[in-house]
Amino acid sequence: MDRVSPRTRSDQAIAPHGWVQAVLTVLSGLIAMGVTAALGLWAAGATDLPDGAFPRVVAATVVTAVGGTIRLSGDAGGLADTQAGLTVIPLSVTLVGALVIAAGFLRPLRHRAVAGAGELAGWAGRIAVLWLLGLFALALAARQTFQLSLGDSTVSDLGDLFGVSPKIGFETDVPATLLFGLLWVAGVLILALLVSHGAPLPPRLLRFQATVRPAAYAMVVLLLACVALGSLIGLVVALTRGHAPETLAVILLGMPNLVWLTLTIGLGATWNGRVEGPFGLPMPHVLDEVLRGKDTATLDLSTLAEYDGRVWWLVAVDAVLLLAAAFVMAARSPARMRAWQHALHMAVALALTVLMICLMGRITAHFGLSVLGIGDLGGDLGGELLLKPELWSAVGLAALWGLVAGFLGALLAHPVRRTGEARTARTSTA
Repeated sequence: MDRVSPRTRSDQAIAPHGWVQAVLTVLSGLIAMGVTAALGLWAAGATDLPDGAFPRVVAATVVTAVGGTIRLSGDAGGLADTQAGLTVIPLSVTLVGALVIAAGFLRPLRHRAVAGAGELAGWAGRIAVLWLLGLFALALAARQTFQLSLGDSTVSDLGDLFGVSPKIGFETDVPATLLFGLLWVAGVLILALLVSHGAPLPPRLLRFQATVRPAAYAMVVLLLACVALGSLIGLVVALTRGHAPETLAVILLGMPNLVWLTLTIGLGATWNGRVEGPFGLPMPHVLDEVLRGKDTATLDLSTLAEYDGRVWWLVAVDAVLLLAAAFVMAARSPARMRAWQHALHMAVALALTVLMICLMGRITAHFGLSVLGIGDLGGDLGGELLLKPELWSAVGLAALWGLVAGFLGALLAHPVRRTGEARTARTSTA
């Protein structure tokens, strides 16, 4: 009688991760993102949009959440000119989708130590194919045209005189959306494998899990802790000071945009921005005050402190969060690893994390209308919003913070790691 090894029994117990499981994973991710976007837009008042545009705006929000490109277009007739552009990622929607898809991807792989590269590639490929199909359907649905009101102004009088009826619309750049959507889902699946302690890896990659996985896990914990803390503060403010719908909209659409920006500022990073016209930013009033003006403003600790000295507490909050993340990283690392190695791993991980925040946290938006040369990007006829980081200084400061936090976290976690090693040894001996 043939003996069945424990590994064989474990493999047979795993449900086959085929097309049905891939469909459930992709549908769950898209539904979660759609519901989050819909609730956030509802709280922001988007249900009042004309011509039944709300579902199309929800689709556009999901598309932009995965890096898709939405093109704005304007039409005001032969005697008028329009300009419009928008680049922003609603990171709350992005985060929800990433968590749901990552969980669905990892579920069939649990309870396994090793998996072949071909097996993982096949499972990820099924999800990617179905993801692209779903994203393609959303991209086709994300298009709409609105007619604008000129209000009571000289331009309005000219519009009535010459029969100018300005319109603005949006549509998806389908090829670019599919490309960036594919890169997004690939990044989510790779990060899921890196972060999950129980997910299997191909044999050739097992040697990297002791160094990469603890650092990746610590960075995900850091980012999620920032979002949880920001959401808690937002809910408390909404309950005590009002503005509940606006706060809910920020939480459901752009909370990571806000708290991850704040994280980098607390590390000493500098962002440059400008807010003109009716545009606004989903952030505390003090940030809007710094940025609103004619010239590009500098957003950092010193400029914010001129309006509210309490922003210096961001440095202390960041220090506590980074030290906690470094402790988690060191506690999950092998006991043989030295403190300087933890410091180096933390520096690289935090630098890459801040780089990701800077690339995904950029915001640009503008709209302008002129009739016979009258009117521009200012006033009620248009506006401009800009927010971009000083990239390499932010990454460099993050690396320095990572070195210090990683070293201190290793010292704090030293007793914990030694205890874990001793318990493992005793269990193996028994």
